[in-house]
Amino acid sequence: MKSTQTIAAIVIATTAMLSGCASTPSQPYNNGAYDNPASSSAGYGTIESIQVTRNEGHTNGTGAVVGGIVGALVGNQVGSGSGRTAATVAGAVGGAVVGNKVEANRNQGNGQEMYQINVRLQNGETRTVVQDSVYDLRVGNRVRLVDGRVYRY
Repeated sequence: MKSTQTIAAIVIATTAMLSGCASTPSQPYNNGAYDNPASSSAGYGTIESIQVTRNEGHTNGTGAVVGGIVGALVGNQVGSGSGRTAATVAGAVGGAVVGNKVEANRNQGNGQEMYQINVRLQNGETRTVVQDSVYDLRVGNRVRLVDGRVYRY
């Protein structure tokens, strides 16, 4: 009974640790300029190019948690004594890594089309902005850059 409690504690601790390692970006898409966002609060310029991109698959940690639990359960079936404990921990870690990768790959297919817009500002600087739509923006348009978004004017 004591080994079952130990294994359960290890699985919970490993899952909690791996969930803490899983990260999601504070902004799901780079809606701001690649340059310093503080310097891109406002400006005028001309669109040099527009490219369609897809956002990469993001994870929220669910795949890592589920993978860790499954891996720990499978690892617990191997060996006995301290070898079983080591196999459980290794299974939890390996399962979490695989689960996180599976979740990222699954989210990749649902990637939203994004638009990478290169703008040459009046002061000669070039800014790259990624946003979810271009509406009526075209190459050569005069635009205003406000808080990391491009607007035609």
